Amino acid sequence: MAFSNTIDSKIIRLGLPILIGQLGTIIVGFADTAMVGHHGTPELASASFVNNIFNVAIFTMLGFSYGLTPLIGAIFGKGDREGTGRLMTTALPVNILFGLLTGAVMLGVYFNIDRMGQPEELLPLIRPYFLIYLCGLLPLAIFNAFAQWAYAINRTGMPMWIILSSNVVNIAGNYIFIYGHLGAPEMGLNGAGLSTLIARTLCAVAIATVFFLSPSYAPFRKGLRQGMLSWSNAFKVSGTSWPVALQMGFESGSFTVAAVMAGWLGALELASYQVTVILGTLGFCIYYSVGAATSVLVANASGAHDVPLMRRTAFAGYRITLILATCSSLIFIFGARHILGLFTSDSAVISLSLTLIVPLVIYQLGDATQIAFANALRGTSRVMPMMWISLTSYVIVGIPATYMLGIRTDLGLYGIILSFSVSLFMAGSLFLYFFMRATRQKA
Repeated sequence: MAFSNTIDSKIIRLGLPILIGQLGTIIVGFADTAMVGHHGTPELASASFVNNIFNVAIFTMLGFSYGLTPLIGAIFGKGDREGTGRLMTTALPVNILFGLLTGAVMLGVYFNIDRMGQPEELLPLIRPYFLIYLCGLLPLAIFNAFAQWAYAINRTGMPMWIILSSNVVNIAGNYIFIYGHLGAPEMGLNGAGLSTLIARTLCAVAIATVFFLSPSYAPFRKGLRQGMLSWSNAFKVSGTSWPVALQMGFESGSFTVAAVMAGWLGALELASYQVTVILGTLGFCIYYSVGAATSVLVANASGAHDVPLMRRTAFAGYRITLILATCSSLIFIFGARHILGLFTSDSAVISLSLTLIVPLVIYQLGDATQIAFANALRGTSRVMPMMWISLTSYVIVGIPATYMLGIRTDLGLYGIILSFSVSLFMAGSLFLYFFMRATRQKA
């Protein structure tokens, strides 16, 4: 038991800075939704559509950067600091290229917005906000690459402080640009987009500055200078990055399709979907912090060829995640009315959102399970099954479930939120199976 507690403490110690950074991101998401929601329900509905469309791009890019964690974590687990820097010589350009490709795909989406069945009156709000959001993908790709490298070498505090600082900038920018304070014009929804773009750009500049100028990172910079951009490393990075990118893309894509379907039901349903999903994001980001720490420690144990430690770490992470899921669910059950009031003063949006708390709580356990074991599997570097698990769970099963429960029945938005449990529990079970299989093969 003492050994298990040691693993728990390592996960908590490594995951706590990630958790704090994620909580900062949650606060910004809450602030964005609240400030835009109080500016007007049409802006809230428009933000819901654009944010959910871009979640596919953002989570796919984040998943692509996740491919660095097992590679760098295994190198670091062997004590080779310069080796982690050498890998970044290729990993950074590859992530930037992926960000540019993702931006090109999203530009194609922009030219087809009017074909997605959204309320006509929202399109003049959606289009400019979409373009501003698009500009933030490149700095996000740069930050993701450096942040995952820092997590993999157990330096989780540095990205945390950068994220928290950028969050302050984001919220201040919302105050200035959404409502037109301090001499700035009142920009409404576009002001929220501009402040997010500024914050993401500052994140990329700050983390690159720390890497290239901080004395404590000198051994890693030496490796970066010695490294060469090579096809072999590019294929190595892509081999672990693409499956995770597609896994997270399929998952977030299923939520995006659900947002589009909510728009079919009307602007009220789309606005309620936004405030409900932002509550779900509270759980996701908290669970992710534990999952990210678990992935790093599993990767370190994998580098040391310690299979029993890999398994103990995975289940310790799951145990902590379930505790956090229980806490999140209690917050949703007992504090939903007060929290929803922060986002909007529209009584119709609040009333409809309150009816969605039960399916929201149900899918928290599925989300916690799939995050825990997806990250454990990612730590083994055997990530190819993640792509097929996500394709099956979120696309082949999840999207039809959302359509059947939300559109083809009288459940409406309740059915859309309820359908998330189907795909999440299925994915969690499959990630667990393939994690155990991967560790058996390593034994």
